[in-house]
Amino acid sequence: MTWTAGTILVPLVAACLSLLLSKRGMPWLVAVAIGGILLTVGGLTGQVWEHGPLRYPLGGWGAPLGIDWYADGLTILLLLMSAAVMAPTSLYAWSYLNHESKTKDNGSGQSTITHERFWPLWFFLWASLNALFLSADIFNLYVTLELLSLSAAMLMTLSNQSASLTAGMRYLLVSLLGSLVYLLGVGFLYAAYGTLDLASLSRLITFGPHTWIPMTLMTVGLLLKTGLFPLHIWLPPAHANAPSPVSAILSGLVVKASFYLLLRLWFQVFNPHLSPSAGQFLGVLGAGAIVWGSLQAFRQDRLKLLVAYSTVAQIGYLFLLFPLTGTASVAETAWSGGIYQALAHALAKASMFLAAGNIMLALGHDRISELDGIAQNRPMSLFAFGLGGISLMGLPPSGGFVAKWLLLKAAWDSGHWWWAGIILGGGLLTAGYIFSVLKRAFAAPTDHTEFRPIPYTLELTALTLAVFAILLGLPAILPLTLLHIGNPFPLTFITGIQ
Repeated sequence: MTWTAGTILVPLVAACLSLLLSKRGMPWLVAVAIGGILLTVGGLTGQVWEHGPLRYPLGGWGAPLGIDWYADGLTILLLLMSAAVMAPTSLYAWSYLNHESKTKDNGSGQSTITHERFWPLWFFLWASLNALFLSADIFNLYVTLELLSLSAAMLMTLSNQSASLTAGMRYLLVSLLGSLVYLLGVGFLYAAYGTLDLASLSRLITFGPHTWIPMTLMTVGLLLKTGLFPLHIWLPPAHANAPSPVSAILSGLVVKASFYLLLRLWFQVFNPHLSPSAGQFLGVLGAGAIVWGSLQAFRQDRLKLLVAYSTVAQIGYLFLLFPLTGTASVAETAWSGGIYQALAHALAKASMFLAAGNIMLALGHDRISELDGIAQNRPMSLFAFGLGGISLMGLPPSGGFVAKWLLLKAAWDSGHWWWAGIILGGGLLTAGYIFSVLKRAFAAPTDHTEFRPIPYTLELTALTLAVFAILLGLPAILPLTLLHIGNPFPLTFITGIQ
């Protein structure tokens, strides 16, 4: 119980203390908070590994009267994913804010983004994310998802630039709309079954309009918040115009929260009553996201917009697990591939957004047509961008390779070769827009190109996350074994990995 509470309370206390401390005491707070979160997540991981899925009633009152926390292999992997992205990005954010305070001025002698405004929202977002992954009832999941969305929207608009304010407001309105649709479905389920607990619902639920209507509403609301094609209109401007550390967590982590809710609902609650056509429909939307997002990435002249449209495409791979898990013989392989795609994408995309932010700081812009010479001036940042791209393409030995290989194996073994074609085609499209950036970056610099110095920490952090994305493909057995603690499919693992 202590480790579980700590994963939420440590960042929550850090958020409160960051409102009280001066800038001088903030480095210690950030360091202690990061260490505390890593310690508690590690302790909870050990408990789940040793004892299997764990359920904790809050205040001694279990479901349905009280609220439970629940941790299984999926929960642990997503908590580890959040820690692996948030911890290095927090170090990046510290250097980024210090650099901003020295180089930007809004007319009043103050930086547009201050430590005092940034860190409370940052740690509150981390606490909300951890609380969401541990929640075990559909209303508490709604509450934590809303807290996550509100803190993300505020972080997005901290720079006070018109583009970020517009994108942040659009994100907030779309997020609220998605939440209202989801909450309407929650109300229908509660009226029908008198409980909000996921485990209780999975036992009580029966087929009929009182089930498929709330299922449809909740799914649509969560798809809107995830940004799946064609409900993705808010995503590229939001991710591209946010401050670089915020862009990294928006793309790497925040969109995974609503996807996680979909997994819990579809595979823990509604699974026995879902028709194969429902999963096929989500697969078609995922395939559309892969193609459309990749083609739009080709058209962008801003580097951060290219990376943002790449997020639209990569989200599509996550939804290929829904049609592939409909075939019992490959369900576990598809499940493994989809979750591993979420992990690999989080690390790779965070590193690419941080690298793009470094390039933007060095040049003063992120126009792809004017990246000439950046390879010579910022080789570490470009290398980080390229390593992240390797994982997105699905090249070995990266985490993206393991994810896409498992999805390919599931598609091929089930006889659904068209999904395999989408996965392979998406990899080729990804290679196309990644190499178009690298080609421009290796061009000789023009006479009028000016490069600005940036802190070494910014480049090192981006490279660290990119290396994590590559190394994720090497010890695949361990995270995939952890994933199958409490998985919804029979344990016939480890096909396709050995």
